[in-house]
Amino acid sequence: MTQHFSLADCDAVGFDLDHTLCRYNLQESASLIYNSFAQYLVTEKGYDKELLTVPPESWDFCCKGLALDLEEGNFIKLAVDGTVLRASHGTKVMTSEELIEIFGKKKWKHFTDSLMASRTAKYYFFDNYFDLPGALLCARIVDCLTREGNQETFDFWKDILASIHHNYKITAFKENSGLYFPEIISDPGRYLMICSQSVKKWLYQLKNAGKFLFIMTNSHSDYCRLLCEYIIGNDFTDIFDIVISNALKPGFFSHQPNKRLFRTLENDEERGTLHSLDKPGWYSQGNSDHLYKLFKKMTGKEQPKVAYFGDSMHSDIFPACHYSNWETVLILEELREDEGMASEREEPLEKKGKYEGQQKKPLNSFSKEWGSLFVDGNLGLESSANSFTWFCKQIHHYSTIAIPSLEAITDLPLDYKFTRFSPNSKTGGYYPKPPLALLSNGESVTTK
Repeated sequence: MTQHFSLADCDAVGFDLDHTLCRYNLQESASLIYNSFAQYLVTEKGYDKELLTVPPESWDFCCKGLALDLEEGNFIKLAVDGTVLRASHGTKVMTSEELIEIFGKKKWKHFTDSLMASRTAKYYFFDNYFDLPGALLCARIVDCLTREGNQETFDFWKDILASIHHNYKITAFKENSGLYFPEIISDPGRYLMICSQSVKKWLYQLKNAGKFLFIMTNSHSDYCRLLCEYIIGNDFTDIFDIVISNALKPGFFSHQPNKRLFRTLENDEERGTLHSLDKPGWYSQGNSDHLYKLFKKMTGKEQPKVAYFGDSMHSDIFPACHYSNWETVLILEELREDEGMASEREEPLEKKGKYEGQQKKPLNSFSKEWGSLFVDGNLGLESSANSFTWFCKQIHHYSTIAIPSLEAITDLPLDYKFTRFSPNSKTGGYYPKPPLALLSNGESVTTK
């Protein structure tokens, strides 16, 4: 593996849609996602109406990389070795004494080397901006249920899944049901950010350089079309050779040898299955093996090189790297905070103030409760050197590079040589610069 990565060396370049190609006004989208779930839980499942009101300061709870123990109601921040750096029961932060008493110096009971690959009925990892409002909601549910009685185990997760299905099921967009899609449809400018001209120009630059461009998203085709037409324009299909909606990642990469077949689409309805992918177009579901065979056919190369941009470690970066050996570019908006951008309103100046209301912490900004996404010390140990968090180590291991947004690289030549993540460097791989948390800790950061 060479030390550098260049898009010029890639034959196919793919993009996740939500929070990668399509950026959201996080303050607005977070509230919408939270309310979509909370309304359902209160009206359909009888949960406490207190969940419907969120104090602005509560949003500080949201932080990527947390694990929720679904039975115990504990949120966990892990170190590389699987020990617990910080924890809370619901939103109640555990003291250093409680950390020692409950977790000690041992690995978290669910920790395994394949933690990133699995999601079980025992725990859930929150790693993207669709997830994080749900983390706050789950924590507040634990608070409510804890106040109501001495529960040793919790069983609310099935209701969370029901609320997700209610709002995001495949027919919800067409039926205008739930709370999420009707809001986006009625006022897209409140939630979505139009792609900058620099991004559009860069996409055409890739296209004109002979790159095979594709979108691969878990969103269904009707929502995918709305997003692309709003943020890019009606000509977005002229840019992308293939669009894959309802891709069902990470299974798109990992379901081997039981490959999920591609399906054709007609008026946003999934139709017949395809035992091979023979030409560009718009498809649903599918698998990475059949897609790669199409890349071979279109490029005329036996081993075409693929780069994939995405924001989710679990759904995008880990499976694309681990199962398909693609180059992976992580969109990590937390890097924007170091440039003083995380607190900026990302909408046109003429709309400023229209949706502001009570100010809350943007999801991509520093959490006072959980500390740095990248490094931390064990609060339960008196003398604890800062070490990489488990989540940060996954970033380094499975990402080729990490950038704050597509805009960060659009002015670079396609043959620009990015420094890859590597075991020999604690700060390489981040562009345009490493997070301040890593730089400020210098050599005190340990990797074990």
